[in-house]
Amino acid sequence: MSPARGRVGITAVGASLPGQAVPTAEVQRRLAEASGLTLPDGLLARMTGISSRRLAADGEYASTLAVRAARQALAAAGREPEEVDLLLFASATRDVAEPATAHIVQAELGSHAHALDVTNACNSFLNGIDLARSAILAGRARRALVVTGETPTRAMRWQVTDLDQARGAFAGYTFGDAGAAVLVEPVARGGIVDVDTETWSEHWTVGGIPGGGSRHPRGDEHTYFTGDGRALRDVFEKIGGDILHRVRGRTGLDWADYARVLVHQVTLPYLDRFVEVTGVPRDKLEITVGELGNLASATLGVQLARVDATLRPGDRVLFVGLGGGVSLMTMVWEKS
Repeated sequence: MSPARGRVGITAVGASLPGQAVPTAEVQRRLAEASGLTLPDGLLARMTGISSRRLAADGEYASTLAVRAARQALAAAGREPEEVDLLLFASATRDVAEPATAHIVQAELGSHAHALDVTNACNSFLNGIDLARSAILAGRARRALVVTGETPTRAMRWQVTDLDQARGAFAGYTFGDAGAAVLVEPVARGGIVDVDTETWSEHWTVGGIPGGGSRHPRGDEHTYFTGDGRALRDVFEKIGGDILHRVRGRTGLDWADYARVLVHQVTLPYLDRFVEVTGVPRDKLEITVGELGNLASATLGVQLARVDATLRPGDRVLFVGLGGGVSLMTMVWEKS
């Protein structure tokens, strides 16, 4: 059946995880050893609900994880790299400041698509899917490969001088590394049926990695993730309800109408609070944070890869993205 006019969807998905699994107890041990701090046993695990995460090995980069996921997605669709004419590397992490990491991914794949990076903190991957869809609808591309590779664990501050510095670095101890990829192309039915965004940029200072730009071009001190996790959560709680109400009003879809609800996950207590505030049934979620940590923009892609085989044509999935800056994003996708 030929694609329906104006319908674009996700047709294949892939994900990759580093082989190195590191317990949170080991993260705490390394932190205490490097800093000389005495921390109660199991403190990080209790505070975050994260028991372990994957760490990229030496020689594994953001592009490495993205390439592995991309190959999975292409194989699942029975496509060759040369059949892609738009490649978006959509991630909060990159290999180098210049050129775009998309070129590094593309060189490994052996394709020659228009290639560029999309960066918007933990919403990068969802933004990339939306931009790919827009390019296809505008006639600028026929088939897009959207990939992410996240290695945020390299922004963990292992040595802190005092408890205040530890508090500022705390969000970094939730991180885990991963890659994900989706193929986006015209479809005959279903596809991406709704997208919404909410952005409150006045909160951009709440958290991030300040180094590498024109403000702080050099210096290790600026390469660590720092932020106020509580303040970030407060912002999301203040503005998050509106976007979900808009989606419900526009689409007429309620929780029961979704096969799965995939949500960006920072910590388990944060996810519990999301369930409490929104009322989403917990059995609709794919919970990854406990075993993998906060995967930044790869979170939703890894979750999708895990549930994709259980979805049938016509099943709907609601993606809920949360990103520093701050931004929220929703996407409703119906499997073709």
